[in-house]
Amino acid sequence: MTAPSDARLRDIFVDMLIARTQAGRLWNLQRQGQVGTVAPIDGHEATIVGAAHALDPEHDWVVPQYREPLGLRRYGPEILERFMLYNLGHPAGGHIPEPIRVLPNQIALATQIPHAVGIAWGMTLRDEPGVALAFFGDGSSSEGDFYEAGNLAGVLGAPVIMLCVNNQWAISTPVHLQTAADSFAAKAAAFGIPGVLVDGNDASAVYDAVDEARSRALAGRGPTLIEATLYRLGAHTTADDPTRYVPAEDLEAARRDDPLLRLRGYLEDRGLWDDGAQEATEVEALELLDRALDRARAEPLAPGSLLDHCYATDTPRLARQRADLTGGSER
Repeated sequence: MTAPSDARLRDIFVDMLIARTQAGRLWNLQRQGQVGTVAPIDGHEATIVGAAHALDPEHDWVVPQYREPLGLRRYGPEILERFMLYNLGHPAGGHIPEPIRVLPNQIALATQIPHAVGIAWGMTLRDEPGVALAFFGDGSSSEGDFYEAGNLAGVLGAPVIMLCVNNQWAISTPVHLQTAADSFAAKAAAFGIPGVLVDGNDASAVYDAVDEARSRALAGRGPTLIEATLYRLGAHTTADDPTRYVPAEDLEAARRDDPLLRLRGYLEDRGLWDDGAQEATEVEALELLDRALDRARAEPLAPGSLLDHCYATDTPRLARQRADLTGGSER
């Protein structure tokens, strides 16, 4: 296990700040009717970006849920733009090119976890290097797919990392109503694999946990379940009103431990960050997003494209829905 260098932590912070800045712009655009439903990343940045930086993009697979905008700055502006379109579901993004291995965002709870185990198993059968990492929330841990995938991963010894992002709320359901276990990481015992509990506001700690789990998997020692604990600082999605159920005092305390403030303070203490770098990065983030949105506006979606790629051939129900959307003018 290798702790991230200060240079790596600075790169991680840049990606965290880009993600937070763009999330704020997308929230406003959704309220203006210019984009669809958005799941803000606020509060999750250290976990998502820290984990991604611990992976090898040429060999490892990432299987996200719906709050992981995994376009990293190291990929370059062209790939970043495509990631933004990809995450927004616009076909102008196309497929993310090799060697970057990131699956589309998944909305249905926990269904991506078996996919990650399958990918990892397939890599083993093909004698390919690398691991698969699946992001999922605490709410997904109540789904059967979580338990079935975890059990299969343990039996197979698959090189998979199951990363549970415990943000304390499954939409409006608090953790104490989600499980009676001491932690989600403790559920690893049922699968016969290691369970690791990590501070999800600490990018360095998340990086270390994923790096160690990756090293174990590559050494043939099987999967790891990681629980990253943090606090969701915004709404579940733009369709949610968290003021109806999140205690104001809890949110205020969580904001004092904002992962961006924590890592920024560390970098500033070492002379690696300042207000100028902050402003320049925020400007870059918005310019990247604006270019992606301009491209999307220049290539408007056909009404029926919403239903493309669901099945090889439309089911009767899907055909009726397509006809309703298009007036029967498209397939």
